[in-house]
Amino acid sequence: ILGKYKNKFHIEQPFYCDYGYNIEIGENFCSNHNLLILDSAKVKIGNDVFFGPSCMILTPLHPLLWEERKIRTRDNGELYDLEYAAPITIEDGCWIASGVKICGGVTIGKGSVIGAGSVVTRDIPPGVIAAGNPCKVIREITEADSMYNKEELFAGAFRGKR
Repeated sequence: ILGKYKNKFHIEQPFYCDYGYNIEIGENFCSNHNLLILDSAKVKIGNDVFFGPSCMILTPLHPLLWEERKIRTRDNGELYDLEYAAPITIEDGCWIASGVKICGGVTIGKGSVIGAGSVVTRDIPPGVIAAGNPCKVIREITEADSMYNKEELFAGAFRGKR
């Protein structure tokens, strides 16, 4: 069903897509329940990318002028609309938290984290935490964010184990 994939990946069901052949996933890709990928254009997802539940990757775009958005009828009676699409790239090591929507034409940089419920309408640089609607950079991710520096959360379970 997927256009290109590496050996190790996990897609929790249900999973939905338009075509599948426009989707490329890297090694150690993992998605939680209810991932939707509308792949009218290329969707490239790097290695070690995690998706929370109920995320959407949306490449289709529709005209802004209402006259161009109207439903049309072909000679055989079939209905159609005008539509185009823009590719989406999610680079290595990203975490896309639950309920995130990623719009066409966006690139999310290596190692970035997108906060739950965000709507990504513009490129996100590498190594940042970004969130909101519209999604905006909150701050850079630093070594201080390491779980090994958060002993109060884990009662020393990781002490000295890195």
